[in-house]
Amino acid sequence: MNIRKEILDQVNIWLSPIFDTATHEALKNMMTTAPAELEESFYKNLEFGTGGMRGVMAVGTNRINKYTLGKNTQGISDYLKTVFPGEDLKVAIAYDCRHNSDTLAKVVADVFSANGIKVFLFSALRPTPELSFALKYLKCHAGIVLTASHNPPEYNGYKVYWQDGGQLVPPQDAEIIKVIEDLTYDQIKFEANEDLIEYIDTAIDKAFIDSSIANASFDTPAAAKKELKIVYTPLHGTSVTVIPDVLAQAGYSDFHIVPEQAEPNGDFPTVKSPNPEEPEALSMAMALANKIDADIVIGTDPDSDRLGVAVRDNHHNMILLNGNQTMVLMTHFLLEQWKKAGKITGKEFVGSTIVSTPMMMELATAYDVECKVGLTGFKWIAKMIKDFPELKFIGGGEESFGFMVGDAVRDKDAVAASLLICELAAQAKAKGSSVYKELLVLYTEYGFYKEYLVSLVRKGIEGAQEIKQTMIDLRENPLKEIAGLRVVMLEDYQSSIAKNLFTDEEETMTIPKSNVLIYYLEDGTKIAARPSGTEPKIKFYVSVNDTLESVADAEAVERMLDAKIQSIITELKIN
Repeated sequence: MNIRKEILDQVNIWLSPIFDTATHEALKNMMTTAPAELEESFYKNLEFGTGGMRGVMAVGTNRINKYTLGKNTQGISDYLKTVFPGEDLKVAIAYDCRHNSDTLAKVVADVFSANGIKVFLFSALRPTPELSFALKYLKCHAGIVLTASHNPPEYNGYKVYWQDGGQLVPPQDAEIIKVIEDLTYDQIKFEANEDLIEYIDTAIDKAFIDSSIANASFDTPAAAKKELKIVYTPLHGTSVTVIPDVLAQAGYSDFHIVPEQAEPNGDFPTVKSPNPEEPEALSMAMALANKIDADIVIGTDPDSDRLGVAVRDNHHNMILLNGNQTMVLMTHFLLEQWKKAGKITGKEFVGSTIVSTPMMMELATAYDVECKVGLTGFKWIAKMIKDFPELKFIGGGEESFGFMVGDAVRDKDAVAASLLICELAAQAKAKGSSVYKELLVLYTEYGFYKEYLVSLVRKGIEGAQEIKQTMIDLRENPLKEIAGLRVVMLEDYQSSIAKNLFTDEEETMTIPKSNVLIYYLEDGTKIAARPSGTEPKIKFYVSVNDTLESVADAEAVERMLDAKIQSIITELKIN
């Protein structure tokens, strides 16, 4: 295979004395034995997506390594000095259980300190939401988490948080990226000022745990808490450092950790993917739940921002809820608690995303609060809190198993959400109901909404081109009919145009531009397509709905909705 000149130009930079011997050796080996891998490593710069920057750990501009992360950190250091001139700058840094997360976190800390910036570095792995909390608690200007969330073991990542505790959003993101891109590698300051690096641990843990309990507890009787039998798995990740303490201190004593998955391990040896969205990931927890007859299973991804929940259905079978279901359950529970407390005044809101269930709008309307809808990614929900200080944020979520309770943490937070779902489950059990029965009751009141996600993996350069072409085809040849139903509306978030296909009327949308298309069918079905911002995937989101007259009809209505989803998937050829 011939290596393109532009790739060789980049490789030659990385073979210069700026880079260490190990990098040189790795490059020379790839040039002779793996030229295709070399091209993958250098054909572009690693980019910031919906959840920060993620990539395979290796040498190259399109990889996670000390130089790509060092360049990011140098750029952020320079930017902080420009935006906050004369201030004593402070940053907080956390990292997860992945291979090299601790050493990469120290590299990031070194670069910040070398630039004269005070660093608060967690002394061991911690959940991502604790970093968001710590940043605000310590009054830092920015924060970094070294994590690749639920990606495979060979990945790592770099998430950047701002003063408000939320991830980077416009205009800071583009401004920082410009500063980073203008840097050369010889401008990175790697020599640490150890006097500026302070290690943090138990004091922040206590404050975070206390805050989580305060925000997600709702007067559940002690007896009800003791009656709830919980199975929990951290999926070899960071939540084991916090969630057991949160639930114990909140009064939940019948608590069982999956022993094979309790130890942090960057290889994630017991699962194909450490993603609670995947039923297989929670199979060991569900087996334990069946063995001990538990009421609920909770499982978190490696950095503890996503929460998977399994509960007993009406036949006593343990089933995994999807992210939309857990979101509407927890949102309704919060709304009801706020209503009981007399805290709903018309100046509150809940948050959701454009690819999540429309049922969130129905809930908000019923409780006379606003439902703000943003792009995929919790950074947009955090931005809502900042943009509308006159409104009180109750909670919100997205379909990909993320939820946020209140605004103490400005990112999806599986810690507080774990406690919240246990509060809901304990109160439901105490009154002779269950989480699943509560969901069915919601369907009778607001409509039976059923969602399904199809993720198509397309790796590498060719995969990226295929994903790009799929989106082009959907734009240039928009579907007029799907599964026998006419398309009523097409929203193109890249052009910011919503077009009524019946009248040809167009409306300009105010949500920021993004590579997303959403089709609305005449029966209320919603179909969205978007490339993932963190993985080599294109995702299709299908939402269907119907009325549910009685809980007794739930199984029949669900079968009908499932059949409709499958017909759509088959027609679109995305299965």
